[in-house]
Amino acid sequence: MEFDFIIVGAGSAGCVLANRLSANGKYKVAVLEAGGKDTYPWIHIPVGYFKTMSNPKTDWMYTTEPDPGLNGRSLRWPRGKVLGGSSSINGLLYVRGQAQDYDGWRQLGNTGWSWDDVAPLFKRSETYENGTKEDELRGGDGPLSVSDTTVTRKCVDDWLTAAVNCGYKRAKDYNGADQEGVSLFQLTTRNGRRCSSAVAYLNPAKSRDNLTVLTRCAVEKLTFEGKRCTGLIANHNGQRVTMTAHKEVVLSAGALASPQILMVSGVGSADELKPLGIDMVHELKGIGKNLQDHLQARPVYKTSLPTINTEVSNIFKQALIGMQYVATRKGPMAMAASLGTGFLKTREDLDVPDIQFHIQPFSADKIDEGAHKFSAFTASVLQLRPESVGHLELASADMRDYPKIHPNYLATKTDCDTIVEGVRITRKITATAPIAQHVTSEHTPGPSVGDDYDEILEWVRNTSTTIYHPTGTCKMGVDDMAVVDPRLKVIGMEGLRVADASIMPIIVSGNTNAPSIMIGEKASDLILEDAEKGASAPVKEMA
Repeated sequence: MEFDFIIVGAGSAGCVLANRLSANGKYKVAVLEAGGKDTYPWIHIPVGYFKTMSNPKTDWMYTTEPDPGLNGRSLRWPRGKVLGGSSSINGLLYVRGQAQDYDGWRQLGNTGWSWDDVAPLFKRSETYENGTKEDELRGGDGPLSVSDTTVTRKCVDDWLTAAVNCGYKRAKDYNGADQEGVSLFQLTTRNGRRCSSAVAYLNPAKSRDNLTVLTRCAVEKLTFEGKRCTGLIANHNGQRVTMTAHKEVVLSAGALASPQILMVSGVGSADELKPLGIDMVHELKGIGKNLQDHLQARPVYKTSLPTINTEVSNIFKQALIGMQYVATRKGPMAMAASLGTGFLKTREDLDVPDIQFHIQPFSADKIDEGAHKFSAFTASVLQLRPESVGHLELASADMRDYPKIHPNYLATKTDCDTIVEGVRITRKITATAPIAQHVTSEHTPGPSVGDDYDEILEWVRNTSTTIYHPTGTCKMGVDDMAVVDPRLKVIGMEGLRVADASIMPIIVSGNTNAPSIMIGEKASDLILEDAEKGASAPVKEMA
């Protein structure tokens, strides 16, 4: 099979690339997805993440190595195994991050990635229900549908009001000019259904004659002539196939698979690859390093108010909820993973928020184990910009063997201080009217954990979990540990780029789906710009 561009991974960024690179009709484009089609009905129902996470049909189900910062615990890391990637199984929360995030990238030498550079790409990507074409920052005619939360619960509304009563402000639009404050979440939904990257970008492009979409197509390794990537070898539905890219291969397989593909193909650190019998193609010591993630602490409060826990407590109630959704596309089944959010500061001297809340009108020990039997809400808090950095380590030279994930959580004092203060702020807000009068007890951390720093930190180490935002493992930059340059080209190579969350030099201040889609938009501009500069290579008919 021969193409101009081969995109590896049909996730948040990959679907954008498939659409944009095939739009002008000049180039033959293939997008390869190792998972399956997004035909499973629960993918498209907003609350369906309960059915898609920890489901081997839709989730790669990674597990981290025991982490010292979590007292030796391992965590599950869900990653989408389906068209749309993690945008098909995530919590549907739309967060761009802070302008300062992208200005920080630019200050590290990444020309073209400041907020002024990327804000138009965010706008181009979306149709926000409260946006228009004339808005400075919010889009009115993009592929990705973004809507305000319509499903509300009193416990969430009262918690947000309590935060305001504590002196925190109400945010007008946390994706606008100022992120700080509390509000309801914005969601990637359209008419009560999930608007994944596949729905937004891939579905409208699938019928194009110059776009080939291959599912169940897992890359085994890249192929090279010298320092030029010529294509790849993949397993497609059990058959080994060789594919040629006359222009470029673009890795959009995510922060875990993109670096793994590079390393098993011989691009990485010789000290790590040679002992596994991998022939070296190019030395880049930064691949798999710079791993960053958001760690969440999850205080849970029992309440006298009704919550999802009690609303789904029997089959009859579940049936009524199902009927409501079928009839109206509304109700609990149209609910995202969280309803309320807050971007707040743990210290007054900070210029921008350093913690984020996810307020959920339900509670569970694990998302796939079902809700608690009692009525409760969760006030999850995370540090927006952790200093702790982890890494990936190949288990073998075989792509089928998952890499070893070393998150290295809570490895710095700043990270520990921030998460402890975040828990204290959670308690302060929850002890404030009007939510306080409806709280019957703190289920966790609970009365056995006081306000003492060490007690809270120990609870965090024993109970906190990922909020599913791995980034940074193919860092963009100009330093010795950079993997891609500011045009997302793999440094020292030709015909090879990376475009997904792995290129983030520093994790963004919030959820990572929207920035990953923006990265896809940016990459498509860069790739088409370079393609237009050169003569289009002839492409043979596909085998």
